[in-house]
Amino acid sequence: MDVVELHNRTVANFADLVSEVPADQWSAPTPCSDWDVRALVNHVVGEERWTVPLMAGKTIAEVGDTLDGDLLEDDPAAAASYAAREAEVAATWPIDKVHLSYGDEDPHEYLRQLAADHLIHGWDLAVAIDVPARMDAELVAEVADWFAKREELYRSAGMVGDHLDGFTDPAGALLAAFGRDPRWTPAAAMLERFGTAFDESDLETAMSLVTDDIVFESTSPTPDGGRYEGADAVRAVWATLFADTADPHFETEETVLLGDRAVVRWKYSWREPSGNRGHVRGVDVLRLRDGKIAEKLSYVKG
Repeated sequence: MDVVELHNRTVANFADLVSEVPADQWSAPTPCSDWDVRALVNHVVGEERWTVPLMAGKTIAEVGDTLDGDLLEDDPAAAASYAAREAEVAATWPIDKVHLSYGDEDPHEYLRQLAADHLIHGWDLAVAIDVPARMDAELVAEVADWFAKREELYRSAGMVGDHLDGFTDPAGALLAAFGRDPRWTPAAAMLERFGTAFDESDLETAMSLVTDDIVFESTSPTPDGGRYEGADAVRAVWATLFADTADPHFETEETVLLGDRAVVRWKYSWREPSGNRGHVRGVDVLRLRDGKIAEKLSYVKG
């Protein structure tokens, strides 16, 4: 595939996805854990805005800080559409070398770097806002062939995460090579945050991730555990748990998601008066609603 076509198709696909972002999802989490949807889009728009001066032969120093900060302003979709159109035109300009931060680069290599970034970040954005990902088979094949020769270089430079094994379809395998988990969903990110909150005894964060009418069934007393309904009742139970447990540690061992249901296998440990650590292993059977936990039924082994 012609490199300009590859670049421009991935750029156009990303701009189309930005136009689909609902008004209430700009702060939604993405597979890039440090970025919400707005930060992700701002990053890609920044790359597109940089494409114009770099393909015109300018250096990093000449551009300076003119493209730093928020590039989306009050209309992110319009900003993304404008930046995409400008980048698509710039991709056609003839130039011998592009002056990048690590040195001079062949313009076709630069455009392939941008195409890969748009394709992968396009998937990030699509799954973050729960719309179909635009992982066109032709584009996936082109980027996969290019990246296969560069994966270890990217990883050694800290630019991608660990390669995840077990994914065989072309799109999933490419995402895994870039350190992405093709199974990622906003619900998975929410459950990870909830597990971290429990590990850190962070009551406020934990409560922010449950519904007002949360139902919680604890693991004790036997045989059925306690049942608590509503956020106030659950808050009181968890506040006591956090306050009365010495040096607690909550570890998620596995999470299985299916629609609005989830099962989380976990290990919970604490420091006993003797100084030794005790622990229990168990599962939570969860019901999810509107991006939060609506029901948490807890069970332990033994």
